[in-house]
Amino acid sequence: MNMQPRIETLSERKLIGMHLYMSLANNQTFKLWQSFMPRRKEIGNTLTTDLISMQVYPKTFDFAFSKPIVEFEKWAAMEVTNFEHIPKEMEAFSLPAGLYAVFDYKGLSTDTTIFKYIFGTWLPNSTHYLLDDRPHFEILGDKYKNNDPTSEEEIWIPIKPFH
Repeated sequence: MNMQPRIETLSERKLIGMHLYMSLANNQTFKLWQSFMPRRKEIGNTLTTDLISMQVYPKTFDFAFSKPIVEFEKWAAMEVTNFEHIPKEMEAFSLPAGLYAVFDYKGLSTDTTIFKYIFGTWLPNSTHYLLDDRPHFEILGDKYKNNDPTSEEEIWIPIKPFH
């Protein structure tokens, strides 16, 4: 797999959504999206129809994925213009600005091959970038189709220049 990302500088983004704490061993992603999707239209000030699947990992998270019981925060969200109206049982999140490696991915969201490539090959072999401690996220746009091998999404990995 030779998949080179594009490097983008992201400005701060405002998100509204729901989140759960989970681990890879106790994956609650389906439960999270099952509760979010019927209510997403309650978010009135969205910028796009894109869905954001975001992970906030602890500083000590093992991206070799050898410790599947370590918990992280997983969000189902949408980008908004402001935080003036937050629906009940939802929360606001300010996604900090920064540099990202953006991978265009096509395939099943359950296939972890892309993440093994990013964290096992691309990042360790990068002479320009290191992983940064900011949220990771995927943009699920018009071409995203759940459980479909032709599904497309963008995977955003936070990076910082290698000094």
